Amino acid sequence: MTLAEQWDRISRALPGGWGSVDLRLLVPDAASRSQATALVGPLAPGRVGEEIRFTVSRTSGVGADAARRLLANLDEERISGTLVLAQTAAAAPAEEVERRLLETQWDELVATLPADWSDLLCRVTLASSDDLPRAALLAAPLNPSRPAKELGFDFRVARTTGYGASAQMSRRCLARIDEGGIPGSLEVLHALSDTQHVSTQGPVWYVGGKVL
Repeated sequence: MTLAEQWDRISRALPGGWGSVDLRLLVPDAASRSQATALVGPLAPGRVGEEIRFTVSRTSGVGADAARRLLANLDEERISGTLVLAQTAAAAPAEEVERRLLETQWDELVATLPADWSDLLCRVTLASSDDLPRAALLAAPLNPSRPAKELGFDFRVARTTGYGASAQMSRRCLARIDEGGIPGSLEVLHALSDTQHVSTQGPVWYVGGKVL
């Protein structure tokens, strides 16, 4: 059986979710072994005694079809050997949930609010502190305030009048963060309905000893 045929037999027996396989190619003849190692060079082979060791991966490096072509080159050079499956690794699971856009999260949160909501205190939590300066810049119209020890920022929303960004501006700033490829999560910390601003700019929230 040729080496290409041996690979066909091994690959047919692999589980459906395989991601990579470690293979051992046993070539008894020393001269042929050196030539075989050179011919399968793209597989980054290693040699241990009479064995040539390499990995075939579905996600990186040399894939199944390319590996077969390389082994077929050995067959054309009449290099005989035995191909042995040493280890199989499952493919890494794909992300079940794609990154949820902040703009989408905003729409979903607003949809749960009562019809007469008037003021919100919201918080954006980022996945990485490296993104904080750029996210704050993109959200500058929201006048973001960074709470102590939090990986993100707070901002106020005023639906009709008073202190805080408008709902439309809030949504647009969150979309800008999405467009910047910055992942994060959004939550409404406090929500008020039908507030009456009598000689004020709206309600006052105290968070961590700070007035927001």
